Amino acid sequence: MAAFGSFALIVALALAAYNLLAGSLALRLIATGQPTRISPERLADTARRAGIAIFFAVSGAAFALVWATFANNFSITYVMEHSNRALPAAYKFAAMWSGQEGSLLLWAWLLAGYGFILRLTHKKDVKLYAYAGTILAGIQFFFLLLLNFAATPFSLFPGPTPTDGNGLNPLLQYPEMVIHPPMLYLGYVGFSVPFAFALGALMMRYPGDKWIKITRSWTTVSWLFLTCGIFLGMHWAYAVLGWGGYWGWDPVENASFMPWLTGTAFLHSVMMQEKKGMMKQWNVWLIFATFLLTILGTTLTRGGLVSSVHAFARSPIGNWFIIFMVIVLAVCIFTYILQRDHLKSEHRIESLVSRESSFLFNNLVLLTACFVICWGTLFPILSQFVQGTKVTVGPPFYDRVAIPIGLFLLLLTGVGPLLPWRSTSMKAIRRNFVLPVFALWATVLVCLFAGVRPWRNGVFNRGDFYALVAFALGASVVTAVLSEFVRGARVIAKQTGRNMFSSTVQLARRNTRRYGGYIVHIGVVIVIIGLAGSAFNTSSVAELGMHSKMTVGPYTLECVGFTQDSNRDYNSEYALLNVYRDGRREFQLTPAKRFYLASDQPETIVAIHSVPAWDLYVVFEGTNPQTGQPIIKAFLNPLVGWIWFGLAVIVFGTVLALIPSLNPAATSPLASTPRRISVEPPVLKGGD
Repeated sequence: MAAFGSFALIVALALAAYNLLAGSLALRLIATGQPTRISPERLADTARRAGIAIFFAVSGAAFALVWATFANNFSITYVMEHSNRALPAAYKFAAMWSGQEGSLLLWAWLLAGYGFILRLTHKKDVKLYAYAGTILAGIQFFFLLLLNFAATPFSLFPGPTPTDGNGLNPLLQYPEMVIHPPMLYLGYVGFSVPFAFALGALMMRYPGDKWIKITRSWTTVSWLFLTCGIFLGMHWAYAVLGWGGYWGWDPVENASFMPWLTGTAFLHSVMMQEKKGMMKQWNVWLIFATFLLTILGTTLTRGGLVSSVHAFARSPIGNWFIIFMVIVLAVCIFTYILQRDHLKSEHRIESLVSRESSFLFNNLVLLTACFVICWGTLFPILSQFVQGTKVTVGPPFYDRVAIPIGLFLLLLTGVGPLLPWRSTSMKAIRRNFVLPVFALWATVLVCLFAGVRPWRNGVFNRGDFYALVAFALGASVVTAVLSEFVRGARVIAKQTGRNMFSSTVQLARRNTRRYGGYIVHIGVVIVIIGLAGSAFNTSSVAELGMHSKMTVGPYTLECVGFTQDSNRDYNSEYALLNVYRDGRREFQLTPAKRFYLASDQPETIVAIHSVPAWDLYVVFEGTNPQTGQPIIKAFLNPLVGWIWFGLAVIVFGTVLALIPSLNPAATSPLASTPRRISVEPPVLKGGD
């Protein structure tokens, strides 16, 4: 299988090189219009077919690696380092992306898959698709160069073939890790497609905003995959690492968050170009930045430039990525300078109190957040380069800067949809903002009554203050969004005689982008409320003998047993805990500690009991070597479940936004005498 996989990668590299060179030559010949003996159209078609063949070649290499893993072929170094005979089947499959070489192969395979779909749909706009396909071939060529010469997954183990492998990293032996990396990479790689279209459209001076409409679904789907990947990573960190949190501002966490921020900004600002012919330069550079940030994220993870639980050891492969980013940035700058007169805006912002200005502020806030996070992530590298000493930046830095930015973004999420295009009047402001402002202050009063105190004993409590602001703004945003649904549904109900629920469904079907986007906004608010709950986290730690008890929040935990177990993959220790509330036994938790035999590494198995108000989160810290008794740490984490529920709402809203809208006349029983409903362009993602 090693020989087959290596051969498949060489074939894929040759195909990518031909796709890049032949495609570039064909486009050059078409642009100059000079007569040649070679038909540019035929040359371009052969380049496209080579691009299609790349998918099958890379698929062959991916199949070879997976097959070797399941066959326990430890003569391949990668299989030996990341698998073993006792590894369950699901994790043998996940071993493909658990290491540097395999994850790069996954990237190349996903990119080949995206390119395969793109090239099959080339007849929509042959020339633009040819540009995009050629640019994708250039990206593919880079990753295949890595896989063939810098990080080959099929290198053979030096010396006698081992009888067993080292096994998968215990931290990765969790169900979500089977889908989290592919989901994240589907987002990362997916942004290559709108990047290719944007750069291609700029190169050929493509008229209008058609390239944005073509890539709308590509961008939205990539954004959705990246969103799901980030949240799955958060849940993995919460359920596996055993520290009681879900986001630690780890450099690799930040690396996935930065392209999400710029991608979100792009999804918002493209509506300005579609509606008003504005922000063309913004949009081009937003998608350029998003793609470059996905490459930066891969560099941080695969090059070992930063210290992270997710990152690999320092590797020369990081230099390859840096060179690639420099080349991409140079091409983007050169193309922009050459064609910048093509990106002139057709209109200007007429009023600061308008939907146009809200989009601009939204972009500025998202980019500010991205810059702050990027600065904090790269600061250790920069400090070591300048001073020779690595200075790390911890969570307090991000919390002090990013949280206020996030709250301001939440404010814009509620304000934007209520503002009309061009300009507004005081009468319209009063009419649209009465209910949201009432909801805001009502929530402030309820929170104060419930015990949220920004000032305690004359001391300012930053956590409570941020939580209070988040709850109040969240209530205001939800009220604003729901009022938009109610207003539109009332018009339909008046026209058709339907009830409000049916009218609301009909409203969403008539403009799925707009109202799907509103649902995404609600999901973002739910997530932020869940995040704000961390201000009220409590914890307790105790050494528990038999029938000893500890208390956290309203719960009392009693140790009723301590057992050990083993199988051929790992040894484990369990603490059996009865959990009481108000004197009554409600359930039992079994936090554990595993020790994996192949890798000689431990793993924490967290026990979590979730209810809408909070999570009871219990960790078995180990045993006291002197007494042999288990040490238990328990957390009460309010509103964590809201984060995962908010993700479900975001997914639902995004899927709705991807569904084509229905013609209002086709869904109305009064189609013979339809009444026009004013429907404005949608707002897709959080922070409008």
